[in-house]
Amino acid sequence: MTIRTTTLAVALATAALFTLPGCAVTRDQETVGAYVDDSAITTAVKAKFVKDKTVDASAISVETLNGTVMLSGFAKNDTEKMNAESLTRDVKGVKMVKNAIAVRP
Repeated sequence: MTIRTTTLAVALATAALFTLPGCAVTRDQETVGAYVDDSAITTAVKAKFVKDKTVDASAISVETLNGTVMLSGFAKNDTEKMNAESLTRDVKGVKMVKNAIAVRP
């Protein structure tokens, strides 16, 4: 009975060794910590948009990868587009901002 239990435990540990590391890193990032940092940056940027009434948070998408934030969506005017970029740059951890927000005619 103990041999069967030991064999089963070894088999499960071996399967976990080969399966679980593939789940740890997401979106071609080097570490799980980098993914968590990017999620925190995205959340902080969206929170700033909601707090600031000059930016329509529901019309602008925010994605972060390795500290680079990509803004996309639509703004009512150039001022809103620039405000969104400025608010994003002020968030801790942001290394670069790519502003692809389109201004609605």
